[in-house]
Amino acid sequence: MPVETLTYVELGARLTISTKAARSLAKRLRLPRSLSDQGLALVSVDLSEIRHTPRPPGRREAGTVALEAKIVALRAEIARLEATAASHRADFERERERADRLMVEVLQATAETMAAREAAARLEGSLSAGSRGGAIDNHEHAGRRLGHLAAALVAADRKQR
Repeated sequence: MPVETLTYVELGARLTISTKAARSLAKRLRLPRSLSDQGLALVSVDLSEIRHTPRPPGRREAGTVALEAKIVALRAEIARLEATAASHRADFERERERADRLMVEVLQATAETMAAREAAARLEGSLSAGSRGGAIDNHEHAGRRLGHLAAALVAADRKQR
């Protein structure tokens, strides 16, 4: 059969394929191309040498349906993962608030402990100063002194709060 010069539309009609498929086939087979006076692409082809059998349209549609099903499944998976991430985020926020509250409590306990240590050091200092100043003869006087020191400790503790 002789070599014919056809447009992509004519080539597609002869091979019963789309224009786009004809253009793709011409590129893949590296057929010589030129431009017509009207600006259309012309392909020089010997149709007897081309062994092209178009695919049945059902197979392409089945592939499209399979891809659409896969897309739907992936979207469902994305929605599930987003819900899981939101749940984890809520857990994280709740634990973060809990940690913040515990940190405040630890800081308060540390401050109270430091105040108690300072008060204990003052009491020890005043007791040792009292014992260095001379012997306490009267038990009643010692009891009053201890009571005053305890009151001073409570007052200092109340000021800290």
